[in-house]
Amino acid sequence: MSWLIDLFSGESIAHTLLVLSLIIAGGLALGALKYRQIELGVAGVLFMGIAFGHFGVRADERVMEFLREFGLILFVYTIGMQVGPGFFDSLKRQGAPLNALATAIVVLGAALAFLFHRFGGVDIAAAVGLFSGATTNTPSLGAAQQALQSVPELAGLSGRPGMAYAVAYPFGILGIILASLALRALLRIRVSDEEARREAEEALLHPAVARLNLRVTNKNLAGMRIDDIPGIRDSGVVISRVRLGDHTEVAHDETILQVDQILLAVGSAEELERLRIVVGERSDVDLHSGGGELSLRRIVVTRSAVLGHSLDELKLEQRCNVRFTRLSRAEVDLPDPQAFRLHAGDRLTVVGAARDIDVVSRELGNSFKELDRPHLVPLFIGVALGIVLGSIPLAIPGIPAAVRLGLAGGPLIVALLLSAVGRIGPLFWYIPSGANQLMREIGIVLFLACVGLHSGEKFIETVSSLEGLRWLLFGACITFLPLAIVGLVGRLYMKLNYLSILGLLAGSMTDPPALAFANSQTKTSAPALAYAAVYPLTMLLRVVCAQLLVLVLA
Repeated sequence: MSWLIDLFSGESIAHTLLVLSLIIAGGLALGALKYRQIELGVAGVLFMGIAFGHFGVRADERVMEFLREFGLILFVYTIGMQVGPGFFDSLKRQGAPLNALATAIVVLGAALAFLFHRFGGVDIAAAVGLFSGATTNTPSLGAAQQALQSVPELAGLSGRPGMAYAVAYPFGILGIILASLALRALLRIRVSDEEARREAEEALLHPAVARLNLRVTNKNLAGMRIDDIPGIRDSGVVISRVRLGDHTEVAHDETILQVDQILLAVGSAEELERLRIVVGERSDVDLHSGGGELSLRRIVVTRSAVLGHSLDELKLEQRCNVRFTRLSRAEVDLPDPQAFRLHAGDRLTVVGAARDIDVVSRELGNSFKELDRPHLVPLFIGVALGIVLGSIPLAIPGIPAAVRLGLAGGPLIVALLLSAVGRIGPLFWYIPSGANQLMREIGIVLFLACVGLHSGEKFIETVSSLEGLRWLLFGACITFLPLAIVGLVGRLYMKLNYLSILGLLAGSMTDPPALAFANSQTKTSAPALAYAAVYPLTMLLRVVCAQLLVLVLA
């Protein structure tokens, strides 16, 4: 039985892996416990690690250091791969006001941490730990610990951020919910009114895709190409089928119009009505259900050779005699597929003869098996590039030491860029959602288990002291004050919908439990959309701010 005693009491690699496995399993079970829709989630692993450390469980420090950093890299890289394809689009189109407010929340939180260090007697390591825990942002904790290790005088304080993080974290979750409820009560907001307002806004910004059968009665259009119909190019309307007499065929931009021809048009209801005024009148003939030999099919883009190219560049409509009527990306229907470059997982709606659609299907891939297969070569090339980028010293005026993005920031930025590009030569930067989630969860639980075990020895002693009570108070301020201030500004001055503010507050803290609470308040997707719009930039800013805090305060 000596082997069993050695396994549980030694500091071998097997002992370390066993301890971390028990911490992770117990922590995830703890995090799954719910009280009124609130749960610790993956942070339960941190608290379980602290409990093990408090009761004297130890492990090999070098093994833990490797697993902590490797877990952090996996976590931030897979986050970047997940949000990258929509990151730059959200910044350009709908995310600018929301991201400005989210940036203000991050900066205000960092400013409070700075003030508590300068005037509140909080040491540097604890200040950045409070900044990370009060905002429930684990990658920034990893970045802070990396920055501390880069400053020789502070390397011995690497356990302090984890303790401060754990002290501030519980109110970090609760504080977002309290700030949301306080705004609602103070401003006397009715969720039903906000839902109605949101539906009206969505109807204007993202009109539903509809179909309309039209008969050409405008004699001025006779002999013109479909692409020459006045206003059709900027309308987003696609004409997919045409019929004259009993003959139905696929429509193309070069198709010649004739009087009494029937057109099947796809687009927003408003633009379809404008087209009707130009073309002629509604037709009782339904080309969608009575298309003869023509059929409609949805095809998923999986072939690496077409990624990054637009349908115009591929010339599939002309070569295969088909018509693409819409593109679906991330469950959103985009009515004009020609305008977008293809990403892995895009779903295209195509009209044509069955044999022609089969050709298009082969051209685009349409293989769910291929979509589910992880591509390991580009994965590790991306990780390697992220490590290199994170190791480059960046000189910033006024800061005594060079700033590095580190193992948290470098892989995150590289993943954002590569996933947005999608493909370079034969390399295909895409991780299936299931594989992405698995790697992300493995990475974060390894990181939290190591941090908790390392911090647990002195945690109870610290939190029960006067210093620990000050940490609780300062952490609550870092959580609540920026959220309340920015929430009021967003509502009173920018006139944002309350449902979007809920998602903004949750996303600015990168906090899934807060998003779950926000989603429970409404049947609309407004909180989730706002959360997704600010999440990538917020994650990046928190990682960078954590490092800057260490270097500026040092």
